[in-house]
Amino acid sequence: MALLDRIRKPSDLRTLTAGELRSLAQEIRQFLVTNVARTGGHLGPNLGVVELTMAIHLVFDSPKDPIVFDVGHQSYVHKILTGRADGFDRLRQKGGLSGYPNRGESEHDWFENSHASAGLSWSEGMARAFALTGQRDRTVVTVVGDGALTGGMAWEAFNNIADEPELPMVIVVNDNGRSYSPTVGGLSRQLSGLRTDPRYERAMESLKANVSHTPLVGRPAYDLLHGLKIGLKDVLAPQGLFSDLGLKYIGPIDGHDLEALTVAMRQAKGFGGPVIVHAITRKGKGFVPAENHERDRFHAIGRIDECTGEPLTPSVEATWTDAFGAELVALGAEREDLVALTAAMLHPVGLGRFAAAHPDRVFDVGIAEQHAMGAAAGMARAGLHPIVAVYSSFLNRAFDQLLLDVGMHHLGVTVVLDRAGVTGSDGASHDGVWDCSIAGLVPGIHLACPRDATRLRAALREAVDIDDAPSLIRYSKDKLPDPIEAVDRRDGVDVLARGERPEVLLIGFGQLTGTALGVARILAARGLSVTVVDPLWALPMAEPLLAMAAEHALVVTIEDNQVVGGLGSQLELALDAASVEVPMRQFGIPQEYLPVATRAEVLSDLGLTAEPIAESVAATWSRLAR
Repeated sequence: MALLDRIRKPSDLRTLTAGELRSLAQEIRQFLVTNVARTGGHLGPNLGVVELTMAIHLVFDSPKDPIVFDVGHQSYVHKILTGRADGFDRLRQKGGLSGYPNRGESEHDWFENSHASAGLSWSEGMARAFALTGQRDRTVVTVVGDGALTGGMAWEAFNNIADEPELPMVIVVNDNGRSYSPTVGGLSRQLSGLRTDPRYERAMESLKANVSHTPLVGRPAYDLLHGLKIGLKDVLAPQGLFSDLGLKYIGPIDGHDLEALTVAMRQAKGFGGPVIVHAITRKGKGFVPAENHERDRFHAIGRIDECTGEPLTPSVEATWTDAFGAELVALGAEREDLVALTAAMLHPVGLGRFAAAHPDRVFDVGIAEQHAMGAAAGMARAGLHPIVAVYSSFLNRAFDQLLLDVGMHHLGVTVVLDRAGVTGSDGASHDGVWDCSIAGLVPGIHLACPRDATRLRAALREAVDIDDAPSLIRYSKDKLPDPIEAVDRRDGVDVLARGERPEVLLIGFGQLTGTALGVARILAARGLSVTVVDPLWALPMAEPLLAMAAEHALVVTIEDNQVVGGLGSQLELALDAASVEVPMRQFGIPQEYLPVATRAEVLSDLGLTAEPIAESVAATWSRLAR
């Protein structure tokens, strides 16, 4: 019987011997490789936290002691140890396990926001609540790392945690030197200094060799001295980063030494106030293809061969990201004022080629979208044209800077949003279904939803010529569609299909333009006359679009964004302001958080495919015709 089969709850770990625990760690790694290779997911981060997660569950009593993972993609081992191993065959699939902590799955999951750097704030809030309600026998554990400490919100939390010396909190810094790619910035250099100081390592190795093997008293003496190592570390390699905050510090510790980690966790728990446990881990640990993958150590993978790490279904299709990256390189060669910024996602958002061609014009600021947007404003004010490339759902964090630092100052900053609309398998926090609603609040913003690669390239070239307002280009994670040619063009509005009579005007935005054409074909077969148009620049609203709407008996919009505050809503407001009275139907994402499933499954469940939309439009037309 495999050891893993004996683990149904965290307390089961405490029934195993030290040797069995080490064997279990290897079983967990093989389990992760085998299962994530079949489903895809965040493999590298979880291979790196096997012993770390085991040590936490050996010492702390979950769920009484809340365990918060910041960021949530490093929680697979936690899921395994809390009785969810059987669900990994449907990881990140409809009806299966989430790729992040999920309160609906287990009482052991307290926090499921899978954006980085927020966990410490949650943890401080819970620890304060326990203290205020007299529950002083509970400790809140936060696993922070994999780049999350590059986010400013974490340091806002640290500043407040340090002001409460009696809060029962243990902050485990999972220091793997990376987020997606190697972690950047001054904090990274500081942690690297802690990792590599030779005086500390030599002293600790000598201590272990000379004390721990002394008969009778050796092991207890080593544990005691190990507990005092913060003092030794302060002498040999001073810990200014955390000591200046007034926080106790234990480490750095080998994050793959289960025994040392367990000792450190017990000491931290016994202190009774905020303690930092600094663990050095290796992302991708134990799987050679991941360890050797310098780009991101298999941070997130599709289906792979569990022996070689090679993709099982190599992609031969061009992506939106590829198209953006290629065009940006061409633009960069033409214009020296173009610079690019991203937040720890250089390769995922397609800036790798631009970085290779123009390394001094690319800035990865870490997981700090607010800073990226603020810095872009400063660059624009000083005469450059910055391009800020992030995932759509991460724009939420930088809205204040987009609104006031860029928009209010009328600065030419281009924001490029990858993974806009429904993303699916990563769940609600990663769906990019709010960007049009949020960005649409910025006065004067130019917002484009290109329908294919040709229009993406055109939008990017137009955007970098806008120097008095922010511009935003959004596109899907779905495959890049075949080119969709216009049959006519009216001053910024492409006519893709022309009806014989002015009955239904169907407006498709971005990736759902193809869906709009499918709707038109179904309605045409029912005898309805449908004109399909695509306004490349959805905002500001094109005057010809308003004029075309006024000419038709029914206007229908289809978008991959929330309907509330979305582009259909913006059009309705513009028509009202222009005193155009025309019935409208708006199809988009309802105001709800979407479940884990593939993008296609989510869109189908929401009725955002051609058949149900056509059925609904036909029903509306029948009512209007009475």
